[in-house]
Amino acid sequence: MNLLPSGICFYLSVTICWLTAGVDASWWYMGTLGSQVMCDNIPGLVNKQRQLCRQHPKVMQAIGAGMKDWISECQHQFRNHRWNCNTTARDHNLFGRLLLRSSREVAFMYAISSAGVVYTLARACSQGELDSCSCDPTKKGSSRDAKGSFDWGGCSDHVEHAMRFSQAFVDAKERKERDARALMNLHNNRAGRKAVKRFMTLECKCHGVSGSCSVRTCWLAMSDFRRTGDHLRKRYNGAVQVAVNQYGTGFTAAHTHFKRPSKNDLVYFEDSPDYCIQDHKSGSMGTGGRVCNRTSRGIDGCEVMCCGRGYDTSRVSRTTKCECKFHWCCAVHCRDCHQQVDVHTCKGQT
Repeated sequence: MNLLPSGICFYLSVTICWLTAGVDASWWYMGTLGSQVMCDNIPGLVNKQRQLCRQHPKVMQAIGAGMKDWISECQHQFRNHRWNCNTTARDHNLFGRLLLRSSREVAFMYAISSAGVVYTLARACSQGELDSCSCDPTKKGSSRDAKGSFDWGGCSDHVEHAMRFSQAFVDAKERKERDARALMNLHNNRAGRKAVKRFMTLECKCHGVSGSCSVRTCWLAMSDFRRTGDHLRKRYNGAVQVAVNQYGTGFTAAHTHFKRPSKNDLVYFEDSPDYCIQDHKSGSMGTGGRVCNRTSRGIDGCEVMCCGRGYDTSRVSRTTKCECKFHWCCAVHCRDCHQQVDVHTCKGQT
């Protein structure tokens, strides 16, 4: 939907002008289709996305298969948080009505999903899984770093190609909408893509007599996706609440004492719910049944996680490997040790 010409929506960070819009990331549904990506059966795609889907079926399969990685990373980052990136299988956007709220959690989801597409595609290109791309063709000849000169070799991850395709596909719906929520999504998508590129590392192999490393062959490789997840989690912690500027082209800080967001910051409009109780309207799953740490005073502690409702304690038996010994050559033998441990879970709402 379009912003009102009167400019009312430009100054309000929370307004029904964009809250009532159909907001979701419908391409996320591809993860539930596995390798059988049917472009016409994915709800909510815009024409540009359907066109790219039909033109690049193997790329779509890679994106769909890679979704489990960024969802798993999201769940890892928030494993001790009241909101733990739970998915809702019955919703085609995976996260239900939570996406209707322009919160910092939604900002993180858009960033991590966009980063996940870049990472998945760059890795698929380097591994020769796609016909449309391979290693970065610009990494040829010689170059220099702090250690001296080196020759480009090996297979550099083609992150630039992955970023361009991700931008064309993931951003297509927001570029068509161009309302306040679309601007937020576009900003966070870009922050996610940039996070992957931020952690590219130069890896080298030495050549020379007795490992003298007189000649080096190097390539650019993506770091483990965990580094991207850790970085975006820090950006989540420092996310900036914003309002749309009077021209509808960018953001201003929602409050005078807030900093102006940079291109690397995550931005959001609305305060988050407390996620304490299950609430279909807000998309909150609640914390009933969640495991908590009785001795912690942090966000994973029972007092915080359970929102003051209390917790139940049950004793369970766990089996772990213990008394491991190395046997020549080459095996490690361990005993199975059984122990009784207390597990604390939050009480449900009454």
